[in-house]
Amino acid sequence: MALTKEQIKTDYPLPIYNYRVDINGESISFSEVSGLELSFETFTYKESYASGGKVGPNIMYMPGQIQPVTISMKKGLVKGKSIPVFYNWINAIQLNQVEKKDIVVHLLDETGATVVSWKVIDAFPTKLTAPSFDANSNDVGIESMDLMAYRVTMEEV
Repeated sequence: MALTKEQIKTDYPLPIYNYRVDINGESISFSEVSGLELSFETFTYKESYASGGKVGPNIMYMPGQIQPVTISMKKGLVKGKSIPVFYNWINAIQLNQVEKKDIVVHLLDETGATVVSWKVIDAFPTKLTAPSFDANSNDVGIESMDLMAYRVTMEEV
């Protein structure tokens, strides 16, 4: 039996090449975004059995505090975007003072509509890496920025 378009839309995995990144509402093109994770510290709680004839400790694994998120974003070095977007943001950091921004990564369908989005909350830059230079290469200069954030939330549209 042939699948309908609606079945394909809901049952097939989405390709990852069609996405959009918004930083404080402004769309910026990136060649790669990685590190969108949600994780928690874990701790182990052990107690001995008081009765019941069981031998050995009772062990429980529990979730702890949410882990901070580290995100890496890479893009081609573009004269009109690189300094205002990346350099000015990281250069404005002073001791214990940084402008935190929300970042939304939208995974898009074939029409350009958002299917799933990840919101990175209170992100700030921790590292800016210039492109690697090679006189024998014909590649585009790729710069990267690492960000730390409070957490990531995911939303299906």
